[in-house]
Amino acid sequence: MGREIKFSLMYRDMWQSSGKYQPRVDQLVQVAPAIVDMGCFARVETNGGAFEQVNLLYGENPNKSVREWTAPFNKAGIQTHMLERGLNALRMFPVPADVRQLMFKVKNAQGTNISRSFDGLNDHRNLELSVKYAKEAGMISQGALCITSSPVHTVDYYVNYADKLVEYGVDEFCLKDMAGIGRPAFLGKLVKALKDRHPNITIQYHGHTGPGFSVASMLEVARAGADYLDTAIEPLAWGMVHPDVITIQAMLKDAGFSVPDINMSAYMEARYLTQTFIDDFLGYTIDPSNKIMNSLLIGPGLPGGMMGSMMADLRTMHPAINMALRNNGKAEVTLNDLVIQLFDEVTYIWPMLGYPPLVTPFSQYTKNIALMNIFSMAQGQSRFSNIDKDSWGMILGKSGKLPGKLADEIVDLAKEKGLEFYTGNPQDEYPNVLDQYRKEMDELGWEYGEDDEELLNFAMFDRQYRDYRSGAAKERFNKEVEAAREKAGAPIVVTRQVVEVPAFDAEEIARKYPDAKPLQATVRGQVIWQVDVEDVSTAPVIGTEVKEGDVVCFIQTYYGIEEVKALKSGKIVQIETKQGAQVQKNQVLAYID
Repeated sequence: MGREIKFSLMYRDMWQSSGKYQPRVDQLVQVAPAIVDMGCFARVETNGGAFEQVNLLYGENPNKSVREWTAPFNKAGIQTHMLERGLNALRMFPVPADVRQLMFKVKNAQGTNISRSFDGLNDHRNLELSVKYAKEAGMISQGALCITSSPVHTVDYYVNYADKLVEYGVDEFCLKDMAGIGRPAFLGKLVKALKDRHPNITIQYHGHTGPGFSVASMLEVARAGADYLDTAIEPLAWGMVHPDVITIQAMLKDAGFSVPDINMSAYMEARYLTQTFIDDFLGYTIDPSNKIMNSLLIGPGLPGGMMGSMMADLRTMHPAINMALRNNGKAEVTLNDLVIQLFDEVTYIWPMLGYPPLVTPFSQYTKNIALMNIFSMAQGQSRFSNIDKDSWGMILGKSGKLPGKLADEIVDLAKEKGLEFYTGNPQDEYPNVLDQYRKEMDELGWEYGEDDEELLNFAMFDRQYRDYRSGAAKERFNKEVEAAREKAGAPIVVTRQVVEVPAFDAEEIARKYPDAKPLQATVRGQVIWQVDVEDVSTAPVIGTEVKEGDVVCFIQTYYGIEEVKALKSGKIVQIETKQGAQVQKNQVLAYID
């Protein structure tokens, strides 16, 4: 009998890489026994990443969800693991150290056994506290190496990075091949080098199937000494997700490895239940393109999990880009042309940006810069004319050190704008905050919760937690599901819209207002044309005069409300989104002439 290979089910990531939401706690508890009965999984990824945040977004308590979801696996002796983003912990922007420390205590108490910690830039400084706090809390600390393919990301690069994690006390390694572009032979060499250097450290491989390498990669890393492989089950396997466990089990068994048998009756039950969750409401936010593998991803190296949002960005930007091209006497492009342009632009600018591994949130930043470059050049402007503040933060080192060297062009542009590069430890910029959250909870009469879990949610997800407590999140979620069902043909109660949106006619706008400038969403979220905030705004109508810098509308994001300001003075000649509509970053909201 050959060497043993164990499997982990990526149930959280299966959903995360497919759509917007996770199943409800009652659904998770329903499917857990079937997963246990399959008998082939030594581990299940239960939470972390966007799991807790998603629960708040649809108005449910993530603490209840994590505790009830992990319980049956703990009882069966199956290890549970979570994903956390180092400096960013469970969210998309930096987290104070005291909140990070509390997170590990809470998640361990809730039944999560292993913390998979990654830093999107592979800056080991951002994982030092993750390793320390996870072990102090009694969890297994698994340090992730974000895999990509570039001249900078060599075997020596990753081994040296892993050495630093070992210095911090990490228990395991994960090769996090988030875009699935790790070349199989390279990954085999890397696993062997890690095993030669650290023979007693467990290695788990995580590879998405997007460009098609991951099955071959799993065989290579198994032969080189990997201990665990991350797999999925239908109906969410393959596409931009992960290989199905049935395929991987059969492949490794044929190759002579010792692998567990699969209870196919239980597999079919878990498959059936997962499909019922899709049919319930989760399928409304699953992009069909995420079920398709795409070899074009080998070039830009973008992760499969962001393909749905990327296509939404392109669809909303497509009319504005074509309008700009027409205004400058250039030929229009099809959506397919635009996809290829974006892939080519990411491939072109990625080395200039210092080869950041294309994983959350740096994949989004790189994609945003590329998309705005395409738009700027369509308008006759130069590349890098419009870089958002989050992307500048990555460039300036505020999230950590970039793996490669920035192009001189980018460095010069930063100097022209008077921006300063940051070389300190990113964590130092974020002072502790738990005391102020305790004070506010005391004033509001809110309980800290078992093991301070409510305190953690408040400090980690301030805006979403307030919306959860007020009921606003549940109301928004219900409206979103109603709208999705209406679009799919199911009868619902139609709610009144505050802003009337005329039918969009790009040709008419271009003809009548050749100098019109689009008002674009600065972030992803929900459009608020009229809202009760400290400064009450009035919903604008066509003809409303605005001045450059005026706040025209707001966008409700997962972390708070963002203002959208006019970039030029003039009058609103077209409004394109309704009150409460969900929009993508850079989506055109209106036109100002």
